[in-house]
Amino acid sequence: MQLLIKPDGGVRCLYDETLDLQGLGQLRIERGSHVEPDADGQWTADLSPVAGPLLGPFPNRSAALDAERNWLEAHWLPAVQT
Repeated sequence: MQLLIKPDGGVRCLYDETLDLQGLGQLRIERGSHVEPDADGQWTADLSPVAGPLLGPFPNRSAALDAERNWLEAHWLPAVQT
């Protein structure tokens, strides 16, 4: 799990249950994407909640989730916002 500590002291990360984030202070959890099946049974990762692209289609949900995480780690996580 990557934690980015921002200049204002806030912490930014992709949420998972690796660490208990409650110890860092008050949490604000926001959706970063929507991973959904399409009409053909393929999967997409819609990153519009973080001004990102629509990724896919992928043959299965796990591939879409991997692409989602990779994009967020490369493009959203390092974008420091104060």
